[in-house]
Amino acid sequence: MNLVIKSDTLRPDAQVSSTSTAAGVLSYAVADCELGKVLVARSAKGVCSILLGDNAGDLAADLADRFPRFTLVSSEAMLENDVAKVLRYIAKPSGGLHLTLDMRGTPFQRRVWERLKAISAGRTVSYMDLARWISPLASPRAVAGACAANPIALAVPCHRVVRTNGDLAGYRWGVERKRALIAKEATA
Repeated sequence: MNLVIKSDTLRPDAQVSSTSTAAGVLSYAVADCELGKVLVARSAKGVCSILLGDNAGDLAADLADRFPRFTLVSSEAMLENDVAKVLRYIAKPSGGLHLTLDMRGTPFQRRVWERLKAISAGRTVSYMDLARWISPLASPRAVAGACAANPIALAVPCHRVVRTNGDLAGYRWGVERKRALIAKEATA
C-alpha cells in the first residue's frame, strides 16, 4: 500500500508515524519535457526513479507500483535541482546527467545498470555485447530484462541498447522516445 501526500497538505512539523508500514519516504515531481512528461523521485540516498510518459497520474501510479512500501510525497521544491538537471539533459544530452543515484534492484540488474552508465552519449551497443561485458555466461535476454526493470530512465541509459542488427528493440517508455533520444544524442 502507498500513501501519496501532496506537499502543500503537510505542516512543517508533520512526520510520518514511526508505526507506519512504510519503508521510507520518496519525494517526487513531474514536469513537462520534449518527451512528454518526466517524473523524478528521490529517496534520502539519491534519485531512485526517472520515469517518462504522457500523463502525470499514470507516472505517479507507476512510481507507486515500483515502490509499494514507500510513502510518496509530491514536492516540486524538494526536486527542483534534480528536475532541472534532467530537463537540461533532455535538451542537450552531450552535457551529461550528473545525479547521485539510489539504484534499487537485484545484484545482476545493478551490474547491468552500472555497465549502461559507462556507455557514452551518441553510442549504442547490442544486448549481446552488453551481456558479454557483464559475464561470459550472461544472456542477452537477461540483460533485456534488467533494462526493462530499470526505474531510472536517462541516468541509466537503457535507450542506448539495440538489437545485434542495429534495429531498435522495445523500450519501457516507448520505441519512439528511444528513437528520439538516440537521434538527439547522435547529433549532439
